[in-house]
Amino acid sequence: MFTSYIGKRFLALYNEREGRSLTAGEFFDEVFFELFFTDSSHLIHVSNSPFFQKPRDEDVKKYGSKSLAQYNSLRKKLSSGLPSGAVFVGYAAEEIQATTSGQVTNINSGIDAEEMYASWIGEALGIGVSGGFVMLINEPEVLWSLFMGWQYYRKYLQQTPNLKDKQIETWNGHWLCHSLDKEYNPEDPFGNFRVETAEVLGNVAIPTNAWSKVVFALSKKYPGQALTAYAYNLSQTNTTLGFIKLYLPEVRKMYEFRDAVFLSGQAIILNDSQVERLQTFYNFKGACKIGTIGLKALEPANLRAYMPKGSMLYAQGKDYKFSDEDSYLNYQLYRLWIIAMLNKTELLNLATQVAQALKEFEKTTANDRGTKEKARLSEELRTSASLKTFIDKITEVLGLAPQNADAFRQVVVQVLKMPTDNFPLFATLIRFEYQYLKSKNSL
Repeated sequence: MFTSYIGKRFLALYNEREGRSLTAGEFFDEVFFELFFTDSSHLIHVSNSPFFQKPRDEDVKKYGSKSLAQYNSLRKKLSSGLPSGAVFVGYAAEEIQATTSGQVTNINSGIDAEEMYASWIGEALGIGVSGGFVMLINEPEVLWSLFMGWQYYRKYLQQTPNLKDKQIETWNGHWLCHSLDKEYNPEDPFGNFRVETAEVLGNVAIPTNAWSKVVFALSKKYPGQALTAYAYNLSQTNTTLGFIKLYLPEVRKMYEFRDAVFLSGQAIILNDSQVERLQTFYNFKGACKIGTIGLKALEPANLRAYMPKGSMLYAQGKDYKFSDEDSYLNYQLYRLWIIAMLNKTELLNLATQVAQALKEFEKTTANDRGTKEKARLSEELRTSASLKTFIDKITEVLGLAPQNADAFRQVVVQVLKMPTDNFPLFATLIRFEYQYLKSKNSL
């Protein structure tokens, strides 16, 4: 299992940085057990493991504590050399009838206690994201940052009454984002640390971080790299999504285009935290189905509601309404993502010019019939679901308003250069700019 691989990779890193030569079993004894299990609130949950089960009273008396009795039971299972999901994290169940028994085999796999100990360490370095999935990333600074966060999770549990325990993967998702932030201060580790807890069955719990927020955080630390994440879920039935490439330079474009387009001489309209609160169309599993996680996977939720109907799946052709501060913020996020996807800041200016030309086109007439006709033609252009229809409608507009020929001809040149998949995005950008100009005129 990849959990044991990551555990061993981290152990090599730990030994190198600390000048030690610990085995996985020795690390478990000296560091892991003390931090994760000696307190009544545990940091990690492994289903059906000895730490999941109540030990016998006589064993508690014999070993001196509940946790030591549970650990002794784990040692016995590990020394038996029989791997199961209860002692080898991520492996199959022991019984053939169990739902996670698909990996059961009578082939001698050579799995020893060291491998099994390492799997516990690897699982504790998993990054929990929304949807119940966990990512393992084989990157030294990521692993070390997560390891350093373990002690703060223990402190956070002790400081927060009624906080649900056994959420190390969830904690890791929040801690990684916090520790990779440019404002993180190792001298004041909890400075600026904010987690909005939620009530679950009478207890306070840490909610799972959005996968997009974790990816944004990684893009700041590794703006020029593509990292590989192993994604999975361990529950009643284990799910493996496999190895997923995170194209962080693509993700980083959200910040780069933000700075290029939205940075004025006085202030940034969209700050980092606003960008990172982006809600996505794809959940984590859906994002992984794309094959790679980059800009496309970060498509904003609800954006398709405003794309020309028929231009792509789920497009609804709604007009965007500016009603409050959130609507203006979402408008900025929508067009930022579109510009990053189109990869050309000039297209925003061109979309604005077309929107302005359409507004002027609708006004320039001498009678009501002409006004309605131009309004209809403007709407048909803005709701064009295909490139052919779009160009046909521009041709009609030019026949009635040759004074805007330069802007419309330029837009035709640009859309003909675009990949087909990009046309609905540019058409939506025009729709947004048109609605924005319309809202300004109504103020």
